[in-house]
Amino acid sequence: MALGVSCRNSQSHLPTLSSHAFDTLPFRRLRRLPSRGERERAERMGSEGPGHGFGSGAPGPDIDDLPRNDANYTALTPLWFLERAALAQPDRASVVHGPVRYTWAETYRRCRRLASALARRSVGHGSTVAVVAPNVPAVYEAHFGVPMSGAVVNCINIRLNAETIAFLLDHSVAEVVMVDQEFFTLAEESLKIVSEKKKQNFRPPVLIVIADPTCEPKSLQYALGQGAIEYEDFLKTGDPEFNWKPPKDEWQSIALGYTSGTTSSPKGVVLHHRGAYLMALSVAMVWGMPEGAVYLWTLPMFHCNGWCYTWALAAFCGTSICLRQVSTKAIYTGIAKQGVTHFCAAPVVMNNLINAPASETFLPLPRVVNVMVAGAAPTPSLLAALSVRGFRVTHTYGLSETYGPSTVCVWKSEWDNLPLEERSRLHCRQGIRYTALEGLDVVDPKTMVPVPANGKSYGEIVMRGNAVMKGYLKNPKANAEAFAHGWYHSGDLGVKHPDGYIEVKDRMKDIIISGGENISTLEVEKVVYMHPAVLEASVVARADDRWGESPCAFVTLKEGAGGSDEVALANDIMRFCRERMPGYWVPKSVVFGPLPKTATGKIKKHELRAKAKELGPVKKSRM
Repeated sequence: MALGVSCRNSQSHLPTLSSHAFDTLPFRRLRRLPSRGERERAERMGSEGPGHGFGSGAPGPDIDDLPRNDANYTALTPLWFLERAALAQPDRASVVHGPVRYTWAETYRRCRRLASALARRSVGHGSTVAVVAPNVPAVYEAHFGVPMSGAVVNCINIRLNAETIAFLLDHSVAEVVMVDQEFFTLAEESLKIVSEKKKQNFRPPVLIVIADPTCEPKSLQYALGQGAIEYEDFLKTGDPEFNWKPPKDEWQSIALGYTSGTTSSPKGVVLHHRGAYLMALSVAMVWGMPEGAVYLWTLPMFHCNGWCYTWALAAFCGTSICLRQVSTKAIYTGIAKQGVTHFCAAPVVMNNLINAPASETFLPLPRVVNVMVAGAAPTPSLLAALSVRGFRVTHTYGLSETYGPSTVCVWKSEWDNLPLEERSRLHCRQGIRYTALEGLDVVDPKTMVPVPANGKSYGEIVMRGNAVMKGYLKNPKANAEAFAHGWYHSGDLGVKHPDGYIEVKDRMKDIIISGGENISTLEVEKVVYMHPAVLEASVVARADDRWGESPCAFVTLKEGAGGSDEVALANDIMRFCRERMPGYWVPKSVVFGPLPKTATGKIKKHELRAKAKELGPVKKSRM
């Protein structure tokens, strides 16, 4: 319309033509034919067919026929952030861990050494490097050094048991295993399981032990005695000026991370360089993280690659303060004595902060401290308590499949004048999409029709865009389900409010989120069933004052089993589970009695959830 108004005076005598009428005029035959480059682009874009991606088929010709070249196009990768940080702030602290302190120039050289050392052992494109360690400098360096060699980094949860880690190492075909000295025997046991399974086909990986000056030296000496290479010695075999190459294709894999296993086996989430680049910038932008921020690693780097803050801190030349073990005292000490400005954590960690004894706190805070909360949804009372103590809370939500948090409850200035309780209620919602996530909605999972934005109608939360994984490793069936209808299906139930903010209401699959970690009820049930006194078992989430949620096992006993002391039997079942699964999977409560069932014999889990809610939260949880 604007064009018509501006031309009206000089060309008002021209008739108005529709696009169809225009095509019938004689000079239609004189239209320029598409160039070769335009035809190739159209074929490339149209190969997906209609209904895929965000378009509806091949695009029309562009205004030009200018090709890409080395001067104007390069594949996106977060590895460039490290090179820039070393140029911009070579002497600024990059990573601090106890007595260890590195600058950005040193970190860049160390990561190049790591890449070079791996390359000299023929570890590169198509290889996987597993890392089993808490938050120590070597894990941070692996996020750059490993992909600089062309390989894929796979950071493994240190809370898993040997059987699960063995599955991960075997499934990913890890050629190198970097393991912290404290967890060396765990890795050793896992590799033994793989060896016994593969027998003569087993190819032992390069085993590297990460020494830590804050640990007892005995575990390090044992690892070296078993033939492991010490990490610093391994770096010495690499070139600090190694001429690393960025990926030619930004779709190349950069990281592999495993889900906690909603089925019998965990699924391997594969991420690409493009997504890591965009999300590293997005997570910092969404949070308003300034250049030079001081970040405390309370969030495990093995969890969704530290929500991409591993790479983001290099982009913004920030400083990583590593925490080997997370405690309220360590967090408050970092804030008071190390200048911490930002940290991320699950609600359980935040809850510990506000309930910590005076001897472990440093209040009032010396500055406003930014905290990002994700995992289990925080309660309004928790958000209110954090705000009162001087923490500025950003509430996010996401999954391993979306590079960590991918939605944020963006704060609105009009909320400032609302009562604290109302502000906290609004802040508990999961919000809107991140900058790097192009699609987010709540839909009917069968029809894919968006639910009404009324805050009441339930649907599945779905996403799509650059912040969605490449797919699950070696799992075409799971990929077909996850990407059905051109969207990633989260499996979470939610609602959409009139202002467009989404809110998670339940999980479609019976996942329990305990302390920010996902727990499969099926896996827990499998072990509970193994107890000699158990006839039937079903596990659901129960509120937990410390962990947010914890597993609650409803058990029917075999006839004549257990006797009259139910407390002793419940403790025995928990002991039994503790010996066979990761500690955080162990049920924190056991309830005895018949299980409600449908006419076909299916256990009515919704009734068990109601019973668990009636029981109230677990008051003391030591696991």
